[in-house]
Amino acid sequence: MSALRLLSSTSRRVRSAFLQQKRRYAEAAGKLNLSLVLPHQAIFTSADVVQVNISAATGDMGILANHVPSIEPLRPGVVEVIDSNNTSKKWFVSSGFANVHPGNKLTINVVEAAPLDSFAPEAVRTNLQEALKVAAGNGTEEEKMEARIEADVYEALQHALGSK
Repeated sequence: MSALRLLSSTSRRVRSAFLQQKRRYAEAAGKLNLSLVLPHQAIFTSADVVQVNISAATGDMGILANHVPSIEPLRPGVVEVIDSNNTSKKWFVSSGFANVHPGNKLTINVVEAAPLDSFAPEAVRTNLQEALKVAAGNGTEEEKMEARIEADVYEALQHALGSK
């Protein structure tokens, strides 16, 4: 019988501790410590920002201070950084991962990134048409798959430029 009381007592303490650590919504009041890095360059290194919007594989999401820790794979799309002056900077990224750490730290590792305003809409449109032509053509399966991936990235870039 004493083992049952001990188990019951332990269960109540664990439940009480769990209820005290309730998950809450993120707050815009604090700062987020951002590191945005590529294999060959660091765009941000421990910079304090207000919000970061990412194109996660599961959908677009905004990250504020006190966000729940998570790891998000990134799809081709825009990473938008909003600083304390409410200034927005946008980069187009090809792929990568966003890691939200406890303590308001966000690390984004990407394969390639470029400022969104460095792309010419007409060049993107032309390259997209070329990639779609190769994907639908008579090339090898490998060439078609590479062209389909290229077309997916250009479509995401075209969408990002349209919502600039």
